[in-house]
Amino acid sequence: MIQNIALLVISFLAVVYAGCDNACSGHGVCGEDGVCQCYDNWGLGLAHYSGDCSQRTCPYEIAWVDTPDKLGNRHKYAECANRGICDRDSGECQCFPGYEGRGCGRTVCPNDCSGHGYCSYIENMPYKVVPQDYQRSEFIFQDPYTFGYFQWDKTKTRGCVCDPQYGDVDCSKRICPFATDIMDHRDDLTRAQKYQVQTLKFITDAKQSLEGQTFALTFKSRLNETFTTIPIVWTLKTGFHNMILDIEYALQGLPNNVIDNVVVQGKVDTAESGIGIGAATINITFTGNNVQGPQNLITVRSYECKDGCTPKISGLTLVPKSQNVTELQLSDFNSYECGRRGKCDYASGLCQCFAGYTGAACNVITSLV
Repeated sequence: MIQNIALLVISFLAVVYAGCDNACSGHGVCGEDGVCQCYDNWGLGLAHYSGDCSQRTCPYEIAWVDTPDKLGNRHKYAECANRGICDRDSGECQCFPGYEGRGCGRTVCPNDCSGHGYCSYIENMPYKVVPQDYQRSEFIFQDPYTFGYFQWDKTKTRGCVCDPQYGDVDCSKRICPFATDIMDHRDDLTRAQKYQVQTLKFITDAKQSLEGQTFALTFKSRLNETFTTIPIVWTLKTGFHNMILDIEYALQGLPNNVIDNVVVQGKVDTAESGIGIGAATINITFTGNNVQGPQNLITVRSYECKDGCTPKISGLTLVPKSQNVTELQLSDFNSYECGRRGKCDYASGLCQCFAGYTGAACNVITSLV
């Protein structure tokens, strides 16, 4: 009798387990209706029906391309973002060329930026070159990252941001020097040629005297090289003329002769005395051959930079949003790669000048026809 009962129980259990295929492969729970309720990330087939829960599902990301739903919505979540094949054994996406990530959710930067740049998401790509480029109105600066990007490929599409002296979509080419086209004449030759003039405006905080404090200036060239001057001493009351000369020497002393000649002039703004303890306007005129045509706006380093920081400066306490850099005068000079009188060797970054021209940027005439 006992033996018969045991056989009956075993038969009953066999019927129960036979209700779910392969006992859900150990990756799910068998329901009373004989259908497996799979654990997370387990299923069967492309449709991921429960089946016997024997296959892994892969990560989901916003689809790069998909068909619209009945409301016309696109870019829904899809396995491997529709840019890869799921390995059902490992649960990992095998992304197609040009895509990477856990769910193939982001693009690969071309040629890994050739080792001369870094990969950046589209929403983080810089809008301009220097902080002053974000200026919207006087004394107001616009941070580049406040230009919110909310398109569907946010955090998905990436591109290269190249290192200094490198360019092209994959940062594979060396950039050649820029200069004016020496043969590009002006319409009115009787008028003196104009150089670019940038104006720096300072209004210091009235709470303290800044005599003897230090600041610095940063210049970014057309080759995206960034250079910062040595510390400059603020001597508005005790030696303003000397401070003007110090600014001129500091700019011309930047490495690689990046600014070969510049003229600095300035004045004390007594009209601003009610706002601050001292105010000044400084005009910087770019007259050198290496800075012909429009240049990036100079950046003032007025924050404190202590030990371990370069250059070491004490900083200036300025009236909020009073520091302003603008272009006072446009240049009559233009700015072309190799002066438009030569070809750029993108392997070396050197100009191959046409016959009759020479110089780093082919902006010197060697013969007249």
